[in-house]
Amino acid sequence: MKCLLKYQWVKLPRNHLPPGKGIMGAWARLASRSAFRNGTAVYCGYTNEVTIGTWAGGIVGLKSILGLKRRQQALEMMDRLAELDYIDYALAKTKKLTYQVKDWVVKCSGEPCMGRGAVYATEGYGFLCLPRNITQRLLERNYQFDEADAWLDLWCHTVWQEPSNVFSHMAPAVQLGRYGSILTLESLGRRWGWEKTKVWRFFKKHADAFPLYKLPGSFGCLVLNAAYPTGEPFVVPSLAQVVSILEKIRIQGKNASSELASNHERICKLVAWYSHAVQLSDWESSSLPENGENRVAHPDLNITRAYFSLCEILEYVREDCQGISSSSQQIKTNHGVLSRAGPVDHYGGIEYDGFEGTLLW
Repeated sequence: MKCLLKYQWVKLPRNHLPPGKGIMGAWARLASRSAFRNGTAVYCGYTNEVTIGTWAGGIVGLKSILGLKRRQQALEMMDRLAELDYIDYALAKTKKLTYQVKDWVVKCSGEPCMGRGAVYATEGYGFLCLPRNITQRLLERNYQFDEADAWLDLWCHTVWQEPSNVFSHMAPAVQLGRYGSILTLESLGRRWGWEKTKVWRFFKKHADAFPLYKLPGSFGCLVLNAAYPTGEPFVVPSLAQVVSILEKIRIQGKNASSELASNHERICKLVAWYSHAVQLSDWESSSLPENGENRVAHPDLNITRAYFSLCEILEYVREDCQGISSSSQQIKTNHGVLSRAGPVDHYGGIEYDGFEGTLLW
């Protein structure tokens, strides 16, 4: 399942939410516990009518979801999320609390969502439909990112098999815009409001999820997403393999204009312009595991249930999720078979499978 740059959303597994403190970590926790369809929810002995993307309960349940110990801390976080227009929430005089996640699926269809007793998704299964621009509101307000915010910022800018980024055919890669396949610690520091040394410590801490490759000279860094669920086996390449591909790109672009501000800017444009001309056949034949095992990913990402199709999603992503593909291809995992279904997207006359938002319970 491809994850092209032009797709307006990505998928975030519920068993791999952002670690650490931050606005986006709280948002992901709230979204992961919301109702996936309209119905009657039973929580702590109380029965409540809920709509898709909402939750109803009490302060104790809210503190449990957010991982906070104090009532005041939980309400302050809800106020901050509401101010940034991520959620709406209300606390009644009866102490009943309800919230609604705004960036959420609005219509669910298909047999998997019919005739089920549960309304809330089972914690740890399925994934969220995550808009690529979910962190943009923080940037527009010059918000200083916390650890979870930076983690989710990288995640929602992940691409897989993007035509303008040859490295994303080796493993899922972080790309900020068309000419953002190669990053620098300085630019990420400006984006997050951090010192360069703090950015470096962040990548050292989260090297299992976001391995970073320092490229030669002043080109910058390549950041991969080793934990992204692609639905097919991949292995994270070595630095030597990355540098080899980079040299092929430089050879292809040796006659390109050099009137650019820096080596970093030049290499970013060369990657976008000449990725299509670089062949990965030799690397692929020697890198992919023969039996599909040893996939490089977080150990908690073993998928043990099937994904089912959803849906229409919010207005700004509807163009990428208009229907369900008739494709019947299947992807094997260590535990079973994942059915592969998604809207068909056209890119340069070639059909690619898009993502179909799914929830499991």
